Amino acid sequence: MKFSLSIAMNPLDQLGELARAAEEAGFSSIVLPDSLFYSEKVSADYPYTPDGSRFWTEDTPWVDPLVAAAAMGAVTERLEFYTSVLKLGSRNPVLLARQVNSVAALTGGRFGLGLGIGWSPEEFEWCGAPYERRGKRFDEAIEVLRLILDGGMVEFHGEFFDFDKLRMSPTPPKRVPFYIGGHTDIALRRAARVGDGWSSAMMTLDQLRDTIKRLKELLAERGRENDPFEFQAVCVDRFGLDGFREQAEAGVTDAITMPWVFEGLGFDAEVGPKVDAIRKFGDEVIAKLAGSEA
Repeated sequence: MKFSLSIAMNPLDQLGELARAAEEAGFSSIVLPDSLFYSEKVSADYPYTPDGSRFWTEDTPWVDPLVAAAAMGAVTERLEFYTSVLKLGSRNPVLLARQVNSVAALTGGRFGLGLGIGWSPEEFEWCGAPYERRGKRFDEAIEVLRLILDGGMVEFHGEFFDFDKLRMSPTPPKRVPFYIGGHTDIALRRAARVGDGWSSAMMTLDQLRDTIKRLKELLAERGRENDPFEFQAVCVDRFGLDGFREQAEAGVTDAITMPWVFEGLGFDAEVGPKVDAIRKFGDEVIAKLAGSEA
């Protein structure tokens, strides 16, 4: 099992130091969150909390994930970066392809694209994208992204997006993997159909176990049971060495975590104690799990 460090809601001036510490501690990746803005009012519930409320405030810092990946990529050598998840529904996929091409090239191919539709009607409407039929538009946007990112002179003529032959250069040094987010059956089917993996929001171990089982069934239905496929998870009720072993047994291949939370530190804590927590996690969990697998 791999480990990814989430940098969600941390002060932006800490990101470079956190990335370097994560690389030294044995983390595989940095997870990049996405939030376009904080609207004073929202007309839909946030889908991943029990009461539908947002767990961040208007002052919570959210860096653009692609900018963050380029910045942290410049101060690391091995660490990979992926969004979990970028809200594709409110974005134009042609413009996004330009950005992804750039960050993939700047990081030497150390970039993966986690994609979700998005949940806030205001993010769609205020960015000029229709909220209606967002699922169909999302599927077509994924097609556009894959077509452009795979390189060459390409054209697309769909219901939502339409363009004649174009090429973006440079092409990413290696194929950009797509990780599909979402907990609904439609989202899981989409992940099995077009994804190189699936990325969870906050879930219990039992929920993860059931969801991974379902995804494996869907992959088998498509003849993809032997394809490489990542199960990226934010587990809310299993921690420590034994807890992460349980996650691995449930099928998690990439555990997303924030080690400073285990030390009682908040997002606004100084960077030094966070770095210490990352190093401690590397010694007490990552190194020991790697040793037990060797």
